[in-house]
Amino acid sequence: QGMTKGFGSRLMAVVVEGAGRKDYIAGTSEQEELSNVTLPEGLPDEDLAYDPRNIWCVSYGLTKFRDLFRPRQLLTLSTFSSLVANVNKKVVSDALAGGMNAERAAEYGKAISLYLGLAVGRCADYNSGVCGWSVTRQTIRNTFGRQSIPMTWDSAEANILGDTTGNWLGQINWISKVVDQTIAKVPTYIKQANATDIEYPDGIVVSTDPPYYDNIPYAVLADFFYIWLRKTLIGQFPEITQTVLTPKAEELVATPYRFDGDKAAAEKFFEDGFKKTFSQIHKHHNPEVPMTVFYAFKQSEDSAEGTASTGWETMLNAILDSGFTINATWPMRTELSNRMVGSGTNALASSIVLACRIKRDTAEATTRRSFLSALKQELPNALNELQQGSIAPVDLAQAAIGPGMSIYSRYTKIVEADGTDMSVRTALALINQVLDEVLSEQEGDFDSETRFCIKWFSQFGWNEATSGEADVLSRAVNTSLALLERMGVFKATAGKARLIHPQDMEKDWDPQHDKNICVWEVAMRISYELQRSGIEKAAEWSTKSSSKIDLDSVKELSYLLFRLAEKKGWADAAILFNGLGTSWSDLTATAQSQSKITSAQTELDLG
Repeated sequence: QGMTKGFGSRLMAVVVEGAGRKDYIAGTSEQEELSNVTLPEGLPDEDLAYDPRNIWCVSYGLTKFRDLFRPRQLLTLSTFSSLVANVNKKVVSDALAGGMNAERAAEYGKAISLYLGLAVGRCADYNSGVCGWSVTRQTIRNTFGRQSIPMTWDSAEANILGDTTGNWLGQINWISKVVDQTIAKVPTYIKQANATDIEYPDGIVVSTDPPYYDNIPYAVLADFFYIWLRKTLIGQFPEITQTVLTPKAEELVATPYRFDGDKAAAEKFFEDGFKKTFSQIHKHHNPEVPMTVFYAFKQSEDSAEGTASTGWETMLNAILDSGFTINATWPMRTELSNRMVGSGTNALASSIVLACRIKRDTAEATTRRSFLSALKQELPNALNELQQGSIAPVDLAQAAIGPGMSIYSRYTKIVEADGTDMSVRTALALINQVLDEVLSEQEGDFDSETRFCIKWFSQFGWNEATSGEADVLSRAVNTSLALLERMGVFKATAGKARLIHPQDMEKDWDPQHDKNICVWEVAMRISYELQRSGIEKAAEWSTKSSSKIDLDSVKELSYLLFRLAEKKGWADAAILFNGLGTSWSDLTATAQSQSKITSAQTELDLG
C-alpha cells in the first residue's frame, strides 16, 4: 500500500497542558486543516539510500528525505534555515559597529551561524514525521533513538515555538551549555580527510574509534542532518557543503548493498582499507607510545572452527598485518544504559580499548599446542581481573579477545599441525573455547545445590523434564531433590520436574532466617529484584545474605549463566543475568551505604 499508493495520515489527538498533567483532546477538522501549509521551494528532494537493515521506512514508500517530514515541519525547518543567513548579516554588522575588525567580524558571524545551524539539525531530530510518542514520559521521541531511520505509525508533532520537547529555544540552550564547557585551552588543528590517504608526520600518537565492520552506515544516516546543515550554512561554509549529500564511496564499512549485494567484495574493501590505514600509521607512529583502538562489535558466527567474529577478525588482521602487536586491553564503559538500543536488550555496554605497539624484531614463531597452552595458562587470570573490575557479562566475550590476541600477536606466526599458519579467525575461536572452559571450571567452586541448578538450567532452562532425570542429576552432584525443594529453587511432582523461575519464588523471604540457602537462590532473587524493584531492595537482600554465602560467588554465577543463556538464545534469561553482573558495583556500594546507615542508627538508639 505504501509503495504503490502512499500512506495518508489523520489527526488522532491534541496534547495540552492540564492542571499538573497532560490532557488528550480529540482533534478537529479545523486543526487538521491547519497542518496543510503551502510549502516553499528548495526543499530536500534527494533519495534515501536503499539500506533496509538501517533505513526501514523506504520499504513503506517514504523514499525521499522530504517524505520524512510533515508539511508544517518542512515549512518550519526551511524557515529557520533561511533566517540563519539573516542572523549572520546582523551579527557581522553589530560586530563591526562595536569596533571589531572586518576579518574577526566575519569569523564571528560564521561561528554564530554554525551554532544556529546545529540547532536547526537538533530541531530536525525532534521534528520529523517518524518521531513517535513516548507513553511513559508523555513527550515526543526523537528520530534517532537508535542509529537507524525507523518506520513509525504514531507520528507526533511538536510546537517548535512553545516549551515542549524539541522546541527551538531548548536546542539553543543545549548548544550554549556545550559551548560553555568546551572553551579551547590550547591551539588545536582539525582536518577532515580520508584515513587511508593521510600523510602523517613522524612521531605521531594515534587514538582511533574505527568503523565497526557493517554495523552502522554513518554517512547514510548523517544525510538526515546534512540536508538541513547544507541549506543553512552553504553561504558561510561553501567549501564543506559542496556535495548535495555526504560522500559515501570511501566510507570504510562492509555494506554489501554498496557492492550490488556482493558480501565478499564489501569485506575485501573494508579489510584493504583498514590495512592501508594502519600501515600508514605504522610508518610514522611513535614507538614509545601505544596506539589505542576502541572497538565494540558483538556479532559472532559459529563454524567448524568454533565461535568467532568477522568484524573482529578483519579489524585484527589489519592491525597485525600492519606490523603492530596487541599489548593490553581494557573495557571502557562508553554506552548509556538508557539508550533505546540498550534498553531491555543484551547490547554491549563497553568498548574494548586495544593498546597496540610496533612489533619488535625479536618475536618468534610457535605451534598451535604452545599457543593453546599459553591461552589456558594466562587467560584465567586476565578474565578474573575483568570480572573483579565489574565488566558487564555481555561484554566479557569481547573483552576476552584482548588478552587472547595479546598472546597471539606476540609471535611472528603460529604453525598448525598441517604446517599452515594459524588464522586470526581460528585464534578467536580458540579464545572463545578457553573462555567457556574457564567459566565452566568456576562451577566447581559452587555448592552442590547450585551445581545441580546450573546443570539443569543448561539442559532445560525453565522448562519441565522428568523427575527421573532430576533424581539422577541430583545424585551425581551429591544433593537431593528434597533439599532442593525445601530451598524453594526446584519442584518435582507427578513425574515432572523444573527449576522455579525467580518470579515464582516465595515473596516473603528473609535470608537471615533461611536455614537452607545456596548461591543459586541468592543470585536468582537478587537478579529478579534488581529487574523488578531496583537497587535498594536487591542491596538489602545482598547484605542479609552475606553472612550465609560468599557474595563473590553470586557475581561469578551471573557471568556463567549469562554465557549459557546467550548461547542457547534465551534472551530474557540473558538480560536477567547481565543485569546482575552489570549492576554489581552499584549493588555493593548501595549495600555498604545501607550497612553504614544501619550501624549509625543502632549507635543512636543505644546512645
